[in-house]
Amino acid sequence: MFEHILIPTDGSPLAERAVDRGLRLAAAFRASATLVTVFEPFHVFSLRPAQLSMTEAGYDAAMRQRGHELLTGGMTLARELGVPCEPVVVEDEQPYSAIIDVATKRHCDLIAMASHGRRGVSALVLGSETQKVLTHSEIPVLVFR
Repeated sequence: MFEHILIPTDGSPLAERAVDRGLRLAAAFRASATLVTVFEPFHVFSLRPAQLSMTEAGYDAAMRQRGHELLTGGMTLARELGVPCEPVVVEDEQPYSAIIDVATKRHCDLIAMASHGRRGVSALVLGSETQKVLTHSEIPVLVFR
């Protein structure tokens, strides 16, 4: 049914469970997968400790390394399941946009991702990358709760 599944993660426990489920789904469909994580660009003015203590080049290198580290567990599971899988680390101000762009460029036919389960006012105020992907993607999205 599906041939190429994009599985985004931010490294949170819920997202990592979605990586596990997404890769198992890919194995069941004999599909390939792409794991993606998105980090925000360096900002000259920031409250994030990593950005306050680094140069732009240092921040970029550290975030790319951290991104690949986040994807290591998923890549290991993909190998164990026999799922062809590629890791992608992307820099973008808007994670939802980067997720959709990667899925489109890699010809994915499904995006499988976690919902962080925010409800009520916090969901409205904080928003949700999953909700934004659901709203803007033309590719089907499977949400794991």
